[in-house]
Amino acid sequence: MNNKILIGILALVLLVVLYGWGTYNRLVTGRENVDNQWAQVETQYQRRLDLIPNLVESVKGIMKQEQAVFNAIAEARTRYAGAGTVDEKAAAATQVESALGRLLVVMENYPQLKSAENVQTLMAQLEGTENRVSVERKRFNDMVRDFNLMIKRFPSKVIAGLFSFSERSYFEAAPEAKNAPKVQL
Repeated sequence: MNNKILIGILALVLLVVLYGWGTYNRLVTGRENVDNQWAQVETQYQRRLDLIPNLVESVKGIMKQEQAVFNAIAEARTRYAGAGTVDEKAAAATQVESALGRLLVVMENYPQLKSAENVQTLMAQLEGTENRVSVERKRFNDMVRDFNLMIKRFPSKVIAGLFSFSERSYFEAAPEAKNAPKVQL
């Protein structure tokens, strides 16, 4: 009978050790999943940091070129309208022709002036980037929830306490994030 009790105690100890081992490994996996998911959030932040300034500068460059042509045309028209003498009108007309020539060159290079399209593209890219960040943040919070539940549930709570696993914080937006960012071109 002593052998049966000893075997029963050994079996129970073995089950506790195996459970502890498995729980520890699940906790390590959960912690690593949370860390990995945060890295994905940071990857999207980096994408945002890399993408947005490049897109803004690209759109600004194209818009500047187009804006310069339109400004030159408007200025030449204004000078022509305000010219009092024939020489002033001739000089203003030359400016108009020069500005129109530049417009034709731009139109040859860009059959359709695309400021509005570029702005739409910028906005779509910004929206896409923000959506990716949002998705990765949600995945992170889901991973944190799962990990925190593992730590809080009994009996894995005991194993978590023994090996110093602690709750992870959810991603929470800063109070100023309630206001949409403004992109100024």
